[in-house]
Amino acid sequence: MRRCRLFSDLVRRHGRMFSVISLYTGAGGLDLGLEAAGFSTRVAVEFDQDAVTTLRKNRSWEIIHGDIHGDEGRSDVILDRAGLRRGEPRLLAGGPPCQPFSKSGYWHTGDAKRLNDPRAKTLHAYLRVLEDTLPEVFLLENVPGLAFSAKAEGLQLLERAIADINAKHGTNYSFAAQQLNAVEYGVPQVRQRVFVIGHRGGKLFRFPTPTHNLPAKIDMAKGGVETPRQGHASRKRPLCAWDAIGRLPEPDTTELQPKGKYAALLPSIPEGMNYLYHTDRGGGLQLFGWRRRYWSMLYKIAKRLPAPTITAQPGPAIGPFHWKNRRLSSAELCALQTFPADFEIVGDNLSAHKQVGNAVPSALAEILGREIRHQFFQDPSVQVDGLPTLLPKRARSIPSAEPCPEVTDSKLLAMVGQYEEHPGTGKGPGAIARAEL
Repeated sequence: MRRCRLFSDLVRRHGRMFSVISLYTGAGGLDLGLEAAGFSTRVAVEFDQDAVTTLRKNRSWEIIHGDIHGDEGRSDVILDRAGLRRGEPRLLAGGPPCQPFSKSGYWHTGDAKRLNDPRAKTLHAYLRVLEDTLPEVFLLENVPGLAFSAKAEGLQLLERAIADINAKHGTNYSFAAQQLNAVEYGVPQVRQRVFVIGHRGGKLFRFPTPTHNLPAKIDMAKGGVETPRQGHASRKRPLCAWDAIGRLPEPDTTELQPKGKYAALLPSIPEGMNYLYHTDRGGGLQLFGWRRRYWSMLYKIAKRLPAPTITAQPGPAIGPFHWKNRRLSSAELCALQTFPADFEIVGDNLSAHKQVGNAVPSALAEILGREIRHQFFQDPSVQVDGLPTLLPKRARSIPSAEPCPEVTDSKLLAMVGQYEEHPGTGKGPGAIARAEL
């Protein structure tokens, strides 16, 4: 009994020593990585019902199920539920919803409202909690569009707000921002995100050096020819999709079968390619104009390559799809995002995509958590040189690509014809329509 009490006391002390306030927690990808790095989520704020159910099924964290902009999201409530006082949290972490700065917003319209989008108020909510709780360290994650070239007002807003907090409260929060590609840190997924990290005492965060090379580049215009990238001799080759999900059992559900107008077209597309295979530059039929669709349309994962970015809201034809011509299962989605192996998502496949697609790859969060403990807390017990514990083990061999049958669907064959290419940036229908206003 005494040993149990001592262990419980140690857990409580450790939780306070490396305590985390988590905002916009979602399914917990960021928190799970920080947990692997030795942090303890003291309170998590999340609005989505399925995500909250997922968190409660897998972890015993204190969870505020509600809107961060409402009474339940007040900073004093957050501190009270965490059992912490102002200035005590070691880390404030979160990824405010990113739609105003997403790449898809630019693809659909050629531009986005960004800070004028009402959804951008999530940045202000994060900053409000930061000012009210004054953690020792803050970590904010967002899409690359937050720091998009010549349109970095989101990043500039954060930097100005941090300076205002410092001036008002006598703090000295530093500000370090960098775009990281998860695949360069061992994650079996090409996923670029911006991270902003600061320390209350002014220490500047040094982002870790990549450990893995980028994967080969696929030339869609040459029928999927792979071109190796210039790599670094000191870095490892990237982990691939087979390493993460190749050994998982085949799911037994009809929910994962593709639907919609182009479902019958998917088997004819080779692994690692998308709808561009069926253009005048690909090796298939002429069913689409070159670059007339979004890049992830009919994208099929290749066993030998890292997966592309897992999306949160896939339409009927939007991938990535499994090489078995179906949607990815929730277990496969979690594995590609390097969630712990025993983590279970609650909800249907659409909800799983939303929860996991919005998450931070946990192994990348583990790396950043280790570095925060090492650089800011001078913790001698943390190991920063070893690979993350959440990375999958590399497979000894990878099976050959799946065969691709010819298209036989009469409706699809009737669509074969001549299609114009996209005219280029700023010359599409959306851009032209805006110019005429």
